[in-house]
Amino acid sequence: MDLTARIADVIVPVFLIVAIGYGYGYKNRPDLSAFNRIALDVLAPLLVYSALAAKDFRLADHVALLIGGAVLILGSGLLAWPLARALKAQPRTLVPVVMFNNCGNMGLPLALLAFGSEHFGAAVALFAVSNLLHFSLGARITSTSARSRDLLTSPLMIATLLGFASAMTDLRPPEVLLSGMKLLGDALLPMMLFALGVRLTALTRAGLAMGFLGAFARPLIGLAIGIPLAWALGLEGAARGQLLLFAALPPAVIQFMLAERYQQEPDKVGAMIMLGNALAVLFVPLALAIGL
Repeated sequence: MDLTARIADVIVPVFLIVAIGYGYGYKNRPDLSAFNRIALDVLAPLLVYSALAAKDFRLADHVALLIGGAVLILGSGLLAWPLARALKAQPRTLVPVVMFNNCGNMGLPLALLAFGSEHFGAAVALFAVSNLLHFSLGARITSTSARSRDLLTSPLMIATLLGFASAMTDLRPPEVLLSGMKLLGDALLPMMLFALGVRLTALTRAGLAMGFLGAFARPLIGLAIGIPLAWALGLEGAARGQLLLFAALPPAVIQFMLAERYQQEPDKVGAMIMLGNALAVLFVPLALAIGL
């Protein structure tokens, strides 16, 4: 199978589900508040824990990749701060958008399709590291009044810590229970893509200028750091591909929830996230072409 066909096999199913969500959202304008709560409090914690606690996931095999993910997040923030100053944007608005990518809604399904189930645990571990930084440092960057303690004691964070503990100690629930957790957690992947499509209906022309800034800065800065970083860490094969895909992903949808909670220009953050995810059709194939 040539490279173009492989990329198509990865991105077409993902964007098909997003398009279906967009069509449904445009026609029906559904309220996603109940789904958001179920996703954050039930489905995402089960997905993260079941992947990290799986017998075939060995944390020691992915240390370099996880270090790369953390360095990429922090490095993106360091570059985004002077960019925000130069373009007269509020750093507390732009910097978290550039730092944190949509490694949940879009990254996990893409990683599963691109690299297979045998490497899916590594993608979930990257997702977990991103969440730990997002709900601590990212929340504090968004607002000085953010209480990281409340975010870090959420079900998703507790599941992340328990998952890493299981990966390090080999202590886990019986396989029959872990299979049930995985079955329910896996339901999150298509539902997150569908919900992303619904959210794209909220993009307005008024937010296009700021939206383009965040939409392009997030993947371009990510790839500018990720490509040399993968070489410096000696990553090869699926690990290199995962880091480059992680680098090119659009802004994290959950940053809008933080911006709205702390009233940090949520309209501008929403525009950057919506437009960034729409433009992922350009940057995701680029990252896959480099990484596959």
